[in-house]
Amino acid sequence: MYANGLTDTGITRSQNQDAIFWTMEGVGPLPNLFIVADGMGGHKAGDIASNQAIALILMYIENFPAAEFVTPADYLDLMVNAAQTASDAIATLAEKEEEMQGMGTTLTMCVIVEGEKAIIAHIGDSRAYAITEDDISQLTIDHTYVHELLQAGKISEAEARNHPQRNVITRALGTPGRCELDGYTAELFGVESLLLCSDGLSNMIDDENLWRIVSSEGDTMHRLRKLIKEANNNGGKDNISAVLIDLGR
Repeated sequence: MYANGLTDTGITRSQNQDAIFWTMEGVGPLPNLFIVADGMGGHKAGDIASNQAIALILMYIENFPAAEFVTPADYLDLMVNAAQTASDAIATLAEKEEEMQGMGTTLTMCVIVEGEKAIIAHIGDSRAYAITEDDISQLTIDHTYVHELLQAGKISEAEARNHPQRNVITRALGTPGRCELDGYTAELFGVESLLLCSDGLSNMIDDENLWRIVSSEGDTMHRLRKLIKEANNNGGKDNISAVLIDLGR
């Protein structure tokens, strides 16, 4: 298994409010860990929210007592509890600092178990994709107003991609109270790569071209650079972040 991450400010934004983390080494009881977070809020607040989320999640997991037996369900519980702790801390900070009010962050966090399962905790509109030899599939569900319209049959897929409110998030870390994360366990039979990314990538490149670039020749960093370049060539309207995990099939 190989992995790399890359983040870029994009063409139109002056500041990068995304944050990423990846390691194939153990973090606390987890065998590896991959994270993409897309901050939102004021000029500085989004950057603080995404970076604080990752730092607090790592601190929580690193300090968690190692168990003799840890199942995929245990991994997911640990990830969700770490995210809730981070969410509470971000919400508290936002309450204390006027310029940080309303800040929050998306979160897509993944653990690979023995190359056979992906355990994913997710909130917001950053995404996780599975890439096979001939297909790409989105593993997460966007927590957005536009996705709710799409699910209700009020707009089409084409309308959703260009909808003026497509960036309106319905769930995020940093919201006071209990944050509602989705948890997924994905079987990796036939999967060659996993891609975690912010909407600055997925809004700029359609699924067919995501698959084409991730499935192309070259190491993970080479393919990540191609993804960033393609997103910027298509407008680069937001910060662009991705973590690419090559399962070495």
